[in-house]
Amino acid sequence: MKKIIFLPLLLVMGTVNAQLQFGLKGGVNVSNFTGGNFNNIEKSSLVAFHAGGLVRIKFDHLVLQPEILFSSQGAKLDDGVTEADYKVSYVNIPIMLQWQFKGSFYVEAGPQAGFKVSEDIPNSTIDEFAKSTDLSIGFGLGFLKSKGLGIGARYMVGVSKVGDFDTANIDPDFKNGVLQFSLIFVF
Repeated sequence: MKKIIFLPLLLVMGTVNAQLQFGLKGGVNVSNFTGGNFNNIEKSSLVAFHAGGLVRIKFDHLVLQPEILFSSQGAKLDDGVTEADYKVSYVNIPIMLQWQFKGSFYVEAGPQAGFKVSEDIPNSTIDEFAKSTDLSIGFGLGFLKSKGLGIGARYMVGVSKVGDFDTANIDPDFKNGVLQFSLIFVF
């Protein structure tokens, strides 16, 4: 019984000693679909954007950073006749664990859950192109002072299948791969 009471007390004391900061971030996504069999369809990167907010919970050099981001991602698909942007927009919730070095540089890693908001699929007979959820793991680095402006770069590796359809041309077992470049402002 004492252990059950002691653990929450320890967590509360640790949170009290933590430095809590709020911030905004936004930037460029360079995304593509990875894996799957697209037969004679060429895939290329799609340039879009992401924007949202973050909370930094800092314990000395260790930082826990949950975020909420609107993210537009997808790929350009070219069947030899037409090239079209296949965009899927998500509300992504990454939870990154960062190690901040002296001099304000950091490295980060963590999971991300994405929830589909909309999809823009041109001239498609497919009712639902993408699944409603998308899971990824992120790795990144950046530079951020304790307050003010910073920059970051992150690669999100998709771990869940994106496609939610059945067609002869494309195997829906492909994943999202997203490279993000961000400007960060911490209050």
